[in-house]
Amino acid sequence: MRTLAGVILALVILSPASAQQHQSIPMQLPSAAGLACGACQASLAVGLQPGQGPADTVRRQAVEYSDAYATRLKIHQFASYTEIPLFAAEYLLGEKLLRDQRNGINQGGEDGGNRSSVRGAHSAVAGGLGVLFAVNTVTGGWNLYESRKDPAGRTRRWIHTIAMLAADAGFLWTASAAEGARESDAGARTHRTRAIASMSLATASTLMMWLWKD
Repeated sequence: MRTLAGVILALVILSPASAQQHQSIPMQLPSAAGLACGACQASLAVGLQPGQGPADTVRRQAVEYSDAYATRLKIHQFASYTEIPLFAAEYLLGEKLLRDQRNGINQGGEDGGNRSSVRGAHSAVAGGLGVLFAVNTVTGGWNLYESRKDPAGRTRRWIHTIAMLAADAGFLWTASAAEGARESDAGARTHRTRAIASMSLATASTLMMWLWKD
């Protein structure tokens, strides 16, 4: 009986059904086609086309600048450093002129006998500012055109350009009131108001370029 029971137990263990229950489930590895499809999806997720890498995108957006661009930029930057000191000098000289006029000193006289001592200095600084803005308008406009295809810093460049062109117009508007400033106190106040508005706009635009970095 023991022999018969042992034979039956051995047949149960070695039966096909028992063998199927104990066999392991094979792991399914991703195919090469699946990996390729995943790479395509990753590329589309970052805005790239299949077969296009980040290095290709960087090369496509690269913009070359000429040596003349660098030279004009240095001139433009150097001139901008002298802008605020000239504004301060012109403001102080203008305030002295206004006080002299209110004290009865004739600013319009050409004989020099009753003429404000700072009138010549005020005119000289105004002329210097005129040259400064002419140089920066030319160099800045030229570089703006050369950088037209560069998306980096485009918003900052255009805001600066529009503000400085408005300041240019403001200084011409201020100069048109210079004669009236010599004739009356009301004309002097008009000249002063226009000058301060134009200098404030130009100063804000210049500081923006110094502080707002890409």
